[in-house]
Amino acid sequence: MSKFIFVTGGVVSSLGKGITASSIGKLLEAKGLLVTLIKCDPYINVDPGTMNPYQHGEVYVTEDGAETDLDLGHYERFTNAKVTKDNNITTGKIYYSVISKERKGDYLGKTVQIIPHITDEIKHHIKKVASDQKVDAVIVEIGGTVGDIESLPFLEAIRQLRLELGRDYAVNIHVTLVPFIKSAGEIKTKPTQHSVAALRQIGIMPDIIVCRTEKALSKDAKEKIALFCNVEPNCVINAVDAKTIYEVPVNFKKEGLDLLLTRLLNIKHPDGNLSDWEHNVLKRIKSPAHSVEIAVVGKYIALQDAYKSIYEALTHGALGNNTRLILKKVDSEDIEEDGAEKYLNGVKGILVPGGFGHRGIEGKINAAKFARENSIPYFGICLGMQIAVIEFARNVCGLKNANSTEFDKDTKYPVVALLDEQKKIQDKGATMRLGAYECRIKKGTKTYEAYQKEKISERHRHRYEFNNNYREVMQKKGIIFSGIYPKKDLVEIIELNCHPWFIACQFHPEFQSKPEKPHPLFKNFVKAALSISK
Repeated sequence: MSKFIFVTGGVVSSLGKGITASSIGKLLEAKGLLVTLIKCDPYINVDPGTMNPYQHGEVYVTEDGAETDLDLGHYERFTNAKVTKDNNITTGKIYYSVISKERKGDYLGKTVQIIPHITDEIKHHIKKVASDQKVDAVIVEIGGTVGDIESLPFLEAIRQLRLELGRDYAVNIHVTLVPFIKSAGEIKTKPTQHSVAALRQIGIMPDIIVCRTEKALSKDAKEKIALFCNVEPNCVINAVDAKTIYEVPVNFKKEGLDLLLTRLLNIKHPDGNLSDWEHNVLKRIKSPAHSVEIAVVGKYIALQDAYKSIYEALTHGALGNNTRLILKKVDSEDIEEDGAEKYLNGVKGILVPGGFGHRGIEGKINAAKFARENSIPYFGICLGMQIAVIEFARNVCGLKNANSTEFDKDTKYPVVALLDEQKKIQDKGATMRLGAYECRIKKGTKTYEAYQKEKISERHRHRYEFNNNYREVMQKKGIIFSGIYPKKDLVEIIELNCHPWFIACQFHPEFQSKPEKPHPLFKNFVKAALSISK
């Protein structure tokens, strides 16, 4: 039977429960265990697909086409787990399932209640993942903070699960804040004590407390937390702020977290080591041979998490070239106001990521134009491909005011248009072209040079596509259609002839990039940017 590790959080949000869960997964994999990870989100939305990035951050897309929480991206980057739609459980998904069963008569004669029906449904979903994916360990992260009313059904469900599974099969880990008060020059353990007390009030006793802190906890501080929170002193783990998230698994190993987990869960496995991770990832982050500045031109730049996978994939691409990434974040609305040269002059690469809506679009188009005219490596992703097509149509093909029908329904030259399959769809949730689709790569192109194979599979999230009616005119002017979805003859990748490196794709390659295995397009993009800087 699978072992279960439940990760909760207290005091404040954004403590890094997702990184903690991912790092635990990495430690267990180093011991030869098969792991998977689940994120339980307390919001009533069925998924985050219709949320504004400013509220939720990035929407991560799984292989099977689920729109999920961004923490699932961390899970896949840190581990070998292949997450699916079942690995993200939301309150909305749970209630939707229970209400559907009630309407069908599955609970005939019963009053449907939070306990046991909602909690049973949560437990069923968690156990289903363990059963379907046949893993040794399931790490379950509960979103939100202890004390939030929305999280209570999930916390009650894992309380029940712990009792049902037995002591050797489940561990509770609580991530909490130990603030450092600079004026007093000392750390304060009271917030952690209160957080654990709140957790214990609902029947959950933490086995391990992970303390997020600016300063490492002293032996006395650990013993104080252990005494008041009813755990062993060696079960109080330092989670000191790290320079990079990829240090966290190594830091946890130094704290003995992996040995602690195997002891508590009665797992007999080799010690395991992270030497490859330290050599191939951390060493290159700390001591790179080169450096390169790349600009990301987006419309959600103000929020770090809105382009989380993009930033991480760029970091991976830099690692693959033994290079330090200097990231320049540029708001596309600023380019609209002040021009591209002010913000992009001197950068060695320009990446335009995805997005929705008209705001900031002309700034992105100007960024693509600046990259094309100044021979700066350009990487367009999803919307970034569409605006590259619009810019080329307007300024090279002479199609004045060419546009996407997303931004101008009456444009004379709709070089980007709604997918045929989308035209009759009314609902917004989970109705885009989602998940992995096949793509055929044209030999002799820069795209083929990156992938080194003709057949690939990449994840999508979009409603609009390149309009094939304009393929011939653009091809004559220098666009190469280097990637095609063969089943429907859809353009997936374009590149420019007579340009050092100008590639744009309709899919989201960032979702398949890992620090130890950078995505080939990101790796080649950084390589091209490096060649410009030399």
